[in-house]
Amino acid sequence: MIWDKLSPFYDFFEMIYNGKCFRGIAEEIKNHIGEEDIVLECGCGTGLLTVPMAQKCKKLIATDYSEGMLRQTKKKIAKFPNAKLRRVSILEIPFRDNVFDVVVAANVIHLVDNPGKALSEMKRVCKPGGKIIIPTYINKAKRNSMTAAKLLEVVGVEFKRQFSLETYKEFFLKQEIQVLEYKVVQGRMPCAFAIIENLKEV
Repeated sequence: MIWDKLSPFYDFFEMIYNGKCFRGIAEEIKNHIGEEDIVLECGCGTGLLTVPMAQKCKKLIATDYSEGMLRQTKKKIAKFPNAKLRRVSILEIPFRDNVFDVVVAANVIHLVDNPGKALSEMKRVCKPGGKIIIPTYINKAKRNSMTAAKLLEVVGVEFKRQFSLETYKEFFLKQEIQVLEYKVVQGRMPCAFAIIENLKEV
């Protein structure tokens, strides 16, 4: 798996090349997490966002499909007894309905084959009235961001789709997902946040 191979180098890319954006993502996510929240992180990668969430929430389950990424995360969260790791696909989340106060999937949705199923799974495990937070690169917003994405594709990263802020909004409309708020975090590869309130079915 390409992510297993990239896991030892991932932090360098995110924090050196795109550190401004990643630090902004971490702060923005923390703004939506409370001290009593039970949080699910889908696609935790090397744990760069796992740590700031674990510092704030009551309980965190960080998941990824890559064993290499999970090994990197394990090192980072060793001192956080409230954080646990699971190897999980975002397309088949093995938890009961209505369990989590907050579900986070950062920079994942553009990589999966079936984003509609991923969104459905996140909504299923999120409590009614809870939040689903989906930050995603909007590479089409900047030329150098598209260049970086193309370089990643050269080493084997497969982007299933590329977004601008406008096409990201269109994506959620097509999925019939009502987004509470959009925010943009700037950086060399800027990121758009979709903040979704998981409303009760009528």
